[in-house]
Amino acid sequence: IVQKLREAERDFQFIQFAEREGEIVNGIITSVTPTSLVVNLGRAEGILLRKEWIPGEKYEPQQRVRSYVTEVKRSLRGPQLVLSRTAPEFIAELFRLEVPEIEQGLLEIKSAARDAGVRAKIAVFTSDRRIDPIGTCVGMRGSRVQAVSNEIAGERVDIIPYTDNPAQFVINAMQPAEVTSIVVDEDSHSMDIAVSEDKLSQAIGR
Repeated sequence: IVQKLREAERDFQFIQFAEREGEIVNGIITSVTPTSLVVNLGRAEGILLRKEWIPGEKYEPQQRVRSYVTEVKRSLRGPQLVLSRTAPEFIAELFRLEVPEIEQGLLEIKSAARDAGVRAKIAVFTSDRRIDPIGTCVGMRGSRVQAVSNEIAGERVDIIPYTDNPAQFVINAMQPAEVTSIVVDEDSHSMDIAVSEDKLSQAIGR
C-alpha cells in the first residue's frame, strides 16, 4: 500500500511539473560537478548540463538560479526537469516576465537567436499601431532590456522589428551592419547578402 501511495504521489507530481515545460523556474543549486548542476525546485529536481550553462558564469552550492524548462522526465525520486540557460526560448520568456504587453497579447516575440553570453536578437511584432514594439521591450531608460541582460550575464540583446518580407526581415536582423545588396533564391531558400568591407566583422560577428 505504501509503495502504491508513493507511486501515485510521483505520478501526481510528474503531471503537475509536466505542465511547466516551456516555463521559467527558480531553484537553489544543491551540487556542482564539472558536467552538470543539480537544482532543488521544491518537490522536484532540476538538472542543468554544462552545455546549457552561460559561458563565463560561476555556479556554487546554495546559489539561486533561474532556468528554462526544456523537458520533464520521470525518475525514482520524482519528476526531474531538464533545464537550460542558453536556450533562445529562455530569453523570450524573460521578456514575457518583464513586458506586460506580451502577456496581454498586444505584443509578440516572433523568434529569438542567441550566442549565449555574448549576443542575442529577438524579433518583435505588434498589429496595434499605438504600440512601439521596440520601445516597449526596451522600457523606460532601457530598464526592461537591462533587467533581461542582467539575468543572462550581461549578454547584449538587440531588438528588431519583425516583417513577413524575408529579405527585409534579414536586413533588419543584420543591423547595425548595413546591407548594400541582397539576392533571394526562393528555390534553395537562401540569400546572398553583401555589406561593405569595413562592416564585414560587424555583420558576421565572432
